[in-house]
Amino acid sequence: MVAAGDAGKGEADVAERLDIEPEMVVQELGWDEDVDDDVRAAIEERCGSELLDEDADEVVDVVLLWWREDDGDLTDTLLDAMTPLSDDGVIWVLTPKTGRDGYVEPADIAEAASTANLAQTANVSLGESWMGTRLAYRRAKARR
Repeated sequence: MVAAGDAGKGEADVAERLDIEPEMVVQELGWDEDVDDDVRAAIEERCGSELLDEDADEVVDVVLLWWREDDGDLTDTLLDAMTPLSDDGVIWVLTPKTGRDGYVEPADIAEAASTANLAQTANVSLGESWMGTRLAYRRAKARR
């Protein structure tokens, strides 16, 4: 089933919807058997390299965090994910859609993001099973 606005878009466009650009360094956290391999492949193709795992020591532009309801404390995980993140980097929290095993309430993501001093900036549908929530560093308000 194709979501409204997605007509004619293939899996390769998933990476574009996640704002993945060529040459970006992307780290993947929370991989398990249930992840969407088409999403992973589209991101690798778009950025031009393999996804880094949790043991990587590099500065990254994007963290893909596959997250399920029973995965632990999201705030702690977000704080850990921020460690290698560049100043302009983003974290995509990828969660199962409503009705799927491991579904995470949007309010839980918003609360964890706020506690970690991150701002929720976008949501995207990723295939049949996953949703993505984009989190970025909060910016200090400019003084007048």
